[in-house]
Amino acid sequence: MNRYDRQPQPAEEAVVEYLDGEYRVRKPGAYVRCAVTGEPIPLEDLRYWNVDLQEPYSGPHAKLMRLGVKKPD
Repeated sequence: MNRYDRQPQPAEEAVVEYLDGEYRVRKPGAYVRCAVTGEPIPLEDLRYWNVDLQEPYSGPHAKLMRLGVKKPD
C-alpha cells in the first residue's frame, strides 16, 4: 500500500490479506480488529499480524499473548 495513493476510506471494518512484510486490502475500510483484544486498529497504525493465521494484532504485547508468551514478572 502506498501512502500517496490513499483515498478517503469508509468508517467501516476493512478486509485485509496479510502477506510477508505487507498487506493487501481486499475490501476498503478504516480499520481492522485485533484478534486478541478486539480493539479497532486504524490501517495507518497496523504494524503487527500473523501471515499463517491471517490475524492482525494491536501491538507486540497482543501478538505475544496469541503466541502464548507470558509477560515476565
